[in-house]
Amino acid sequence: MASYIYDASFEGFLTCVYTSYYQEKATAISSKEEYQGSLIDEPIEIATDQGKAIRVYKAIEKKISVIDLRRIYRVFNSSLPGKEMAILSYVELGFKLGDKISLYHTEPIVKKIENAQYKVGREIERMLGLTRFSGLNGGILYAKIEPEHDILEFIAGHFSDRLKNDPFIIHDAGRGKAIISQGGNWYISSFTDEDYQEMPSISKDENDIRKLWKKYFETIAIKERLNPKCQKNLMPVRYWKNLTEML
Repeated sequence: MASYIYDASFEGFLTCVYTSYYQEKATAISSKEEYQGSLIDEPIEIATDQGKAIRVYKAIEKKISVIDLRRIYRVFNSSLPGKEMAILSYVELGFKLGDKISLYHTEPIVKKIENAQYKVGREIERMLGLTRFSGLNGGILYAKIEPEHDILEFIAGHFSDRLKNDPFIIHDAGRGKAIISQGGNWYISSFTDEDYQEMPSISKDENDIRKLWKKYFETIAIKERLNPKCQKNLMPVRYWKNLTEML
């Protein structure tokens, strides 16, 4: 039994799964950033091995299912505490049950993974509707988001296709990275506070549009039908600070 630390990449995690199966079973798996030192055991640092990662990737795809592989990837990008060990337990059970694992809804680990996947999917849908762009001098569109889960990769294709003619940046401020897109092509890059400070300022047209949008938002609201509780359920308060109509 051993405690593993890895580089926080999906390939690194799959390498840990391989090592747990073929060398020494993992009792804990943590990224280097999240690892909390222990006086009891000395962690083993697992170097990412593309070959081993691919073997595990294909094994999950073949022995469990493509759907479960996608589920696992979404959960890996979630903020679920102890997600690595939860996914490892799910994979171990999946290798025994095959694609029937999805039918075991009352199994604690299946329920835990499905719940995490649902939360990630729900936030992806919310970000598709709640991401607000601002026009900057120079013609670049910029949006700041602070999602609970690491969902940039899952929304990039949607916005890149929708805004093919407009270069844009979607900045995950909490994780210090961003989608950079132009001409329908995109990539994810680190995006620090220094990068943000060096960006062009908001254009005059953008300021005018913000004023009109806020006025429109206030005008169409029917005071007698205001339902703050419902509004907070559909649009949680933690998203409000990045919404143009709430500024």
